[in-house]
Amino acid sequence: MTSELSPSRRGLLIGAAQLAAAFELWRPSIAAETLPKMTVTRDPNCGCCGNWVEHVKAAGFPVEVVEVADVTPLKLKLGVPDALASCHTAEIGGYVLEGHVPADAIKRLLAEKPKVTGLAVAGMPVGSPGMEVPGQAPDTYDVVVFSAGRQNVFARYRGAQPI
Repeated sequence: MTSELSPSRRGLLIGAAQLAAAFELWRPSIAAETLPKMTVTRDPNCGCCGNWVEHVKAAGFPVEVVEVADVTPLKLKLGVPDALASCHTAEIGGYVLEGHVPADAIKRLLAEKPKVTGLAVAGMPVGSPGMEVPGQAPDTYDVVVFSAGRQNVFARYRGAQPI
């Protein structure tokens, strides 16, 4: 005699709910362990910098903000090329972030760990994280990976979406 194991609908729902609850309890602790603290240096009068900080915080990054009147000396010290300079500079996990770099690109950088100085989004593209303008189509822009004397496209985005 063979018997078939046939779970009830109620049993399946309870099991699915328990699995979902366990995942939710597990996920935040993993995120907190894997995302290092980011230090963002910015001009206190720049609104878009504050918007970008909110973007990376919403993505799970712990952030410390340092406000200074002139970020240029830090950019020079950290090796940010003039052509890639933007309105704020961040440091995370031994890397430099310049400008409105999407959180997904930062997470990829930290996961892949390339031997580079960092990532940059030159200028302030409309629609990039922190530069959203209601009613205006987002720009397409490059996230550039850079080191001394070297720059390459790391990712391409339209607004906050990779393309």
